[in-house]
Amino acid sequence: MKAVAGMVLGALLAGCGTINTVFRDDVVTSDKLKEAKSFCGAVPRAYSGVMYDFCLLNGEAPTPSRPGSGPEIGFVGIDMAISAVTDTLMLPYTLYRQHNDGSIEVVGG
Repeated sequence: MKAVAGMVLGALLAGCGTINTVFRDDVVTSDKLKEAKSFCGAVPRAYSGVMYDFCLLNGEAPTPSRPGSGPEIGFVGIDMAISAVTDTLMLPYTLYRQHNDGSIEVVGG
């Protein structure tokens, strides 16, 4: 049972917007938003996980990283709530990065 719970937690964290924007390279975030044909040109670093999920929901291309409808949209809604909490905890770091590096640009998005 612990192994299943660990795998579920790992899967949730792998798709978490905060993990994708704070702990991964900016190019990865940009590429995922381009793949989803998001209308976002940049993602601010403060509350970047919530904004990342919002951009995925408002993209036009249904992809594995961008839900199309039904249960996937519920998953992104849950991820937005989890990302909001995680983004709040990461706020001192993300504000520092926003000041020094600016927003995450979505090149070609």
